[in-house]
Amino acid sequence: MTTRFGDAVKILYIRPLRIKVQVEPKSIVEVATFIRDSMGFDHAESASGTDYPKDKQIEVDYHLGSYSRDDLLAHILVLSTRADRDDAHIPSLINVYKSVEYHERETFEMLGVYFDGHPRNERFLLPEDWADIPPLRKDFRIKGR
Repeated sequence: MTTRFGDAVKILYIRPLRIKVQVEPKSIVEVATFIRDSMGFDHAESASGTDYPKDKQIEVDYHLGSYSRDDLLAHILVLSTRADRDDAHIPSLINVYKSVEYHERETFEMLGVYFDGHPRNERFLLPEDWADIPPLRKDFRIKGR
């Protein structure tokens, strides 16, 4: 994979049944398509995000698995990217993995990451009148505490 995508991809670790790959946001759709079509990871089991305020970044991790290959059933490939915390935009993977629809919406709502190309970057968990910062950002404080 690093041969094909060069500096756009970095393998962070390879452990038993787990691989974590970091990719530049601009290359995430191309890399995810390659992982699906050439490596056999045919679905996204989940997506999550982590706020790194000191780095001024938000990391988004897609946990990819396989239903179609018996040799990959227990494996998870984490496809990771980071966005600028102050203008958090990354391309959506909804056209590669349909199963990311609600995971990306939750990450949008809870961390403020906007997924370019996602048809529904909108609230579905928080109240419609939510006027505070996204609640999973490290600088979020519950009022009254």
